Amino acid sequence: MIRSIFVLSALLTTNLFAADLKKDLDIELASLMEKVVEWRHDIHQNPELSNREFKTSKKVANHLESLGIKTETGIAYTGVVGLIEGGKSGPTIALRADMDALPVEEKTGLSYASTARASYLGNDVGVMHACGHDAHVAVLMGVAEFLAKNKQHLKGNVLLIFQPAEEGPPAGEGGGAKMMLAEGLFETYQPEVIFGMHVGNAPHGYVFVKSGPAMA
Repeated sequence: MIRSIFVLSALLTTNLFAADLKKDLDIELASLMEKVVEWRHDIHQNPELSNREFKTSKKVANHLESLGIKTETGIAYTGVVGLIEGGKSGPTIALRADMDALPVEEKTGLSYASTARASYLGNDVGVMHACGHDAHVAVLMGVAEFLAKNKQHLKGNVLLIFQPAEEGPPAGEGGGAKMMLAEGLFETYQPEVIFGMHVGNAPHGYVFVKSGPAMA
């Protein structure tokens, strides 16, 4: 996870930051990582199904607002969007994380394992972050904190997109990326490029990059 924070921030520092802030990132990364791990454990213990990410979106929105980030909620039901406005002119870059969990009963035995249950397709099911979205949200919250504290050096803006219902909205409901677009997200904000990331089973310390769209 620490690699994910570094890479997402490094992607931005390459073109949007003054060079000396890369050193600040190295200095702040360890302490920031402690927060990210705590957030991730909390989100993992409190998973929510698609279009039901109420606690998660509130946690995200409260965090962004505490950093002074312009924040919008209720996009595509539970989506959250934040805009970090840089101190210098430049492009708008978007970073995206998905928030929803899966109808899976957790049996990991972890100290922060989920015991949550919910109704899914008429059945009572366990709910678990079995696809890494808890990590995605926590990482982007960490990136948001670092960038917000250093926004005066940003050469452009950073759009933070916390997307609901990536796993698919409930039957009869809209949701997810499609609804965010339908509600005019990219008409209001016009990023030149968007970056997403997904945790995987690659060896620790490795990051794989692919241009264009990709499935997780």
